[in-house]
Amino acid sequence: MDIRVQDAAFDLGAEVNGFAARQTGMGAVVSFTGIVRDIAPGLEAMQIEHYPGMTEKALAGIAEEAQRRWSLGDVLVIHRFGALQPDEMIMMVATSSPHRADAFQAAEFLMDYLKSRAPFWKKEVTREGADWVDAKDEDEDALGRW
Repeated sequence: MDIRVQDAAFDLGAEVNGFAARQTGMGAVVSFTGIVRDIAPGLEAMQIEHYPGMTEKALAGIAEEAQRRWSLGDVLVIHRFGALQPDEMIMMVATSSPHRADAFQAAEFLMDYLKSRAPFWKKEVTREGADWVDAKDEDEDALGRW
């Protein structure tokens, strides 16, 4: 399990290729990458804040839960913080498993829980000012399937 919370950008291709190369006996590698969307009019940046130490522990707990629920070889979670511009990569998850169903389901579980339960706080910065992003009902509702 590899959990990283960082301000630096990551190379998606290198991360996925490196993750896949470390997997032995696995039949599937699934990855997902989240990108900052320009959903607020005039979005200049998405400011992401977190508490170091607490955040990594929470992400590790979510990844450990995925490993308990599905037959996984490994899990990678990278989540960025700081000021991110529209179209920048904000996070990624990768899972490996002997079978694709477990890899896909675990990746979806990770994405849903990262969106709703990971201790990150997001603020949209526009030309008009800055506003904290509220939790969305649909993100909370997505947890119900797990």
